[in-house]
Amino acid sequence: MSTVTVYTTTRCPYCVMLKNFLADQNIPFKEVNVEVNPEIMNQLVAKTGQMGVPQTEVNGKWVIGYDPNNIMLALRN
Repeated sequence: MSTVTVYTTTRCPYCVMLKNFLADQNIPFKEVNVEVNPEIMNQLVAKTGQMGVPQTEVNGKWVIGYDPNNIMLALRN
């Protein structure tokens, strides 16, 4: 089974779009709001080199931003 973790912030419209996309596709995911835990944000930047959200980890692969096509590709591999 695939593991999908979406890193978000509270006021991010693309985060909402991404969560809605995953829900519409019946893809279970875990949400981590980096706004409530700055240490997780620091870890995320260290891993991906990116400061923006959403960032999605799919089976150990990273998809940056609202990118449904690459999320679906990562789920297939």
